[in-house]
Amino acid sequence: MGFVSKRMVYAGSPIREDEDLANKLAKEGKEIIKLNSGDPPKFLPTPEYIIEAYERALKEERTYYANSQGAIELREAVSEYYRRHYNADFDPDRIIITQGISEAIAFVDAALIDRGEKALLISPYYPAYVSYIGLYGGKPVFIPAVEEKGWSIDLDALEKTVKKTKKAKYLLVVNPNNPTGSVLDRKNLEEIVRIAKDNDLFLISDEIYDEMVFEGSFTSMSQVAKGLPYLLLNGASKTFDATGIRIGYAILPEDDEKSNQLLRSMIRLALLRISANTPAQYATAYAMSNVAAFERSVSQFREEVKERVLFTAREVNKSQYMQAVVPKAAFYVFPKLKMEKLNVKDDKEFVTKLLQEKQVQLTRGSGFGSPNHVRFVALADKETMSLAISKIEEFCEEHAR
Repeated sequence: MGFVSKRMVYAGSPIREDEDLANKLAKEGKEIIKLNSGDPPKFLPTPEYIIEAYERALKEERTYYANSQGAIELREAVSEYYRRHYNADFDPDRIIITQGISEAIAFVDAALIDRGEKALLISPYYPAYVSYIGLYGGKPVFIPAVEEKGWSIDLDALEKTVKKTKKAKYLLVVNPNNPTGSVLDRKNLEEIVRIAKDNDLFLISDEIYDEMVFEGSFTSMSQVAKGLPYLLLNGASKTFDATGIRIGYAILPEDDEKSNQLLRSMIRLALLRISANTPAQYATAYAMSNVAAFERSVSQFREEVKERVLFTAREVNKSQYMQAVVPKAAFYVFPKLKMEKLNVKDDKEFVTKLLQEKQVQLTRGSGFGSPNHVRFVALADKETMSLAISKIEEFCEEHAR
């Protein structure tokens, strides 16, 4: 690597790895259909009540450093949200406000992972989790979800992997899942909690898409994990349709030694960066506290997302070159490519050539731990999505075996 550290091999993101190529093509005058990044404001405007909340925060001159752990007004609003939605009683002093969940992930691994230690992840996974484990010298251990059974978790396989994995610091569950759109039901979550308890394993639950479940109901880990050391991750980016405000929250509900050590360590890490964006924190607090506008806006947003995601899934599943499990939540469709019908080496070559030749930008599934898949961000309007899928079909025909 030369001058820079060896750990830099873990830095980067498959979601944005083709941005230079996309920008080059755009400069050449080509119009890119960008379906690679789960960034809803690019497709659906941020609600006005959130814009007004941000304006209010600025007019009140909330432009100073906030408390490093997070503005108390926002921590109280987060606590009230969980009380209202999940009947959970969280002490605001056990909540840390972060600059998106990405910073919370970095804090967790900085606090917990020493060289050679392991973390257990369900695959497919959000890429940043693997990157941060590697940056801090750890090793991820994967438990594959079963695509043929709707991306469900094989609990027997999970338990066997947990028992045989030494030096495992935590088990991570992303529910609802990015990239698959699958949702774990209460029974599955209860079994995961039992496995974690039986093996003295710390549990982390990323619930950033909790409000984006459009088939069935959602159970929060907070409803089933009482008495177990665990961490909840959530944030404003997706629910508020405002990714750029970069507000996440990490919650450590239990008053046990593991949770308390991690809480103290994450607060110390938060001190290093001084403060998350102050006006964004107050804007989020004001918006969350405007319950009527919040509930109405989220409901409308969820219905629009549902319509677009299910439309995309139906159109994708008409193809003879790919097949997707129909999502139950989130923003994505994650089909498997029928590689036996395609004259491309792998999913990376597929997405790069597709961008070059048809100007449609997807993300390779191997970046999420699932080779020979691609991820669609299914937030574009039907006309744009239909055009994109027709271009992908043309590409597949031109590269058919």
